[in-house]
Amino acid sequence: MGVKTMLPSHELGFYALVVTCAVVYSGSGIFEASRDSMNRKAFRDGIKPGWHYFGRKMDVADFEWVMWFTSFRNVIIFALSGHVLFGKICSMTVPQHRAVVYMLYGVLAVLGSMGFVYLMIILSHCLVLYSIALAKQKWLCYVAGLCCLASLKVEPFSSWQSGFVTGAFDLQDVLFYGGSSFTIMRCMSFALESSERKEGIYSIFDLLKYNFYLPFFFFGPVMTFDQFHAQVNTRELRRKDDEMRNIRVHALLHVGAIIAVDIFFHFFYILTLPSDLKFMSRLSDWSLAGLAYSNLVYDWVKAAVMFGVTNTIARLDHLDPPQPPKCITMLYVFAETHFDRGINDWLCKYVYDHIGENHDNIMKELVATIATFAFTTLWLGPCEIVYIWSVFNCFGLNFELWVQKFFQQQPFAKLEAKMSAAMSRRIRAVFGAANFWAIVLYNILALNSLEFALLVTKRLLLTGFPVSTLSIWFITYCGVQLIKERERILAIEEEKCDKAKVE
Repeated sequence: MGVKTMLPSHELGFYALVVTCAVVYSGSGIFEASRDSMNRKAFRDGIKPGWHYFGRKMDVADFEWVMWFTSFRNVIIFALSGHVLFGKICSMTVPQHRAVVYMLYGVLAVLGSMGFVYLMIILSHCLVLYSIALAKQKWLCYVAGLCCLASLKVEPFSSWQSGFVTGAFDLQDVLFYGGSSFTIMRCMSFALESSERKEGIYSIFDLLKYNFYLPFFFFGPVMTFDQFHAQVNTRELRRKDDEMRNIRVHALLHVGAIIAVDIFFHFFYILTLPSDLKFMSRLSDWSLAGLAYSNLVYDWVKAAVMFGVTNTIARLDHLDPPQPPKCITMLYVFAETHFDRGINDWLCKYVYDHIGENHDNIMKELVATIATFAFTTLWLGPCEIVYIWSVFNCFGLNFELWVQKFFQQQPFAKLEAKMSAAMSRRIRAVFGAANFWAIVLYNILALNSLEFALLVTKRLLLTGFPVSTLSIWFITYCGVQLIKERERILAIEEEKCDKAKVE
């Protein structure tokens, strides 16, 4: 049935009331657990002194977030501010050479932050994949790219390369593997786009300008080479209507998100609590469910802030970067589940859509998802928890298609055709609610731990059955209906915009 199917307003109001009450109730349980566990010895490493005047300590279990906004904050601000300053001067004076200025500034920033040896390692990967691109053979580009990526993710090659970078400072490992891994993705995109170019090949300087664009270098997102090359070489730099206003609004939203997370971490210890399974076993089923969901929401906020900052800089440079990830609250379909839109776009273009084509054939879809998650496993770094995460999410993506194909058969298709559109939407939302929790449970494997995922699964499906299981399913059903309503409104607005353009 169509996405524009409408439900009665009083029914949607009831759904909103149920979800709101459930979130408040679950949140109160997590708040009480956080307050009671603030001084537990088991949480000593994850909870540090915070706002003394409120009598609250802060959850600092995510070292990456803490480092970004403490010791590494000034470096980020200084480096990106310099990029914006030089980029603005260049775009006003010699816009045709702005890509060269971005490249030179990026090279100097990488050299100053990570050293000469690291820069040589990055350049060696670029040179290897550029040389492979000269052959204009796609399969060779894939093989070379995967080998280069494996050299960063598989021992002993990973330690051998990182061993060349001497010295130690906060986030050195994150910067090393982040910059190196994103470099390989960019170089593969360059090689694959070059192999499809009918006349000649892009120059090595095109690759260097693409790779050393500083806002994307260490943390992404990945823009495919064809998009970056076309946008960065545009000589007529024009702003769209209200573009600067939108950039300012998004910048303020990111600052607001950072402040909100800081406040949140003083009252809800969602990252530290799951580390003590003995303490977790005392919590209610509702609190455990809320804790699992909160972990995914936080990871989305973290990705949205990280990519939002770099995307804001890119928009100031007249680029159109990948969109931020879709919030986990708005997801009930595996095909839309991703925390990095750039990597998702890259995988879809070069792997998933390339193999799966229109994603209607079961066997092609199976091969496409296996290939995609195999590549993702290598990208994340092969280990037991990543293997489990990949298998479950690969299964979930295929299972969606299997269920869809099954219910397209007779007599189900005929039965749905006899239903009203509203009833069809309600039935589909029931399955969407089950899918929503499959997404949550499969992804907290990687974001938290296997033990915590197993505890939540056991409590929701076994020991909590039938009361907790059915009640949480119903609440999730209400949430899915609210998501569908938002999708309906967006679809109508999009249709209006399309008609306005035609007229």
